[in-house]
Amino acid sequence: MIEIHTGRFADAKNHDDETNELQRIIRAVEYGNALGLQVNAGHGLHYHNVQAIAAIPGVAELNIGHAIVAQALFVGWEAAVRDMKRLMIAATVQ
Repeated sequence: MIEIHTGRFADAKNHDDETNELQRIIRAVEYGNALGLQVNAGHGLHYHNVQAIAAIPGVAELNIGHAIVAQALFVGWEAAVRDMKRLMIAATVQ
């Protein structure tokens, strides 16, 4: 099992940088899967960027902590988790 660090994607300051980082993540996921590894991803993911990563085929698990905890302070745990889960599921259906 490996985890792809998505921090550079999350911190991208413009569309081109975001696209380039997303392509790097996709290639890393494909490579890890080709080696027979479970590939997880995380770091800096939040409600506005999680779908791009969740949509990548072969990502087994997303590690999202801070965004959900922060959102839960405003809307409660149930709503925070439900909303994140809804975003991730919607991304995999597209």
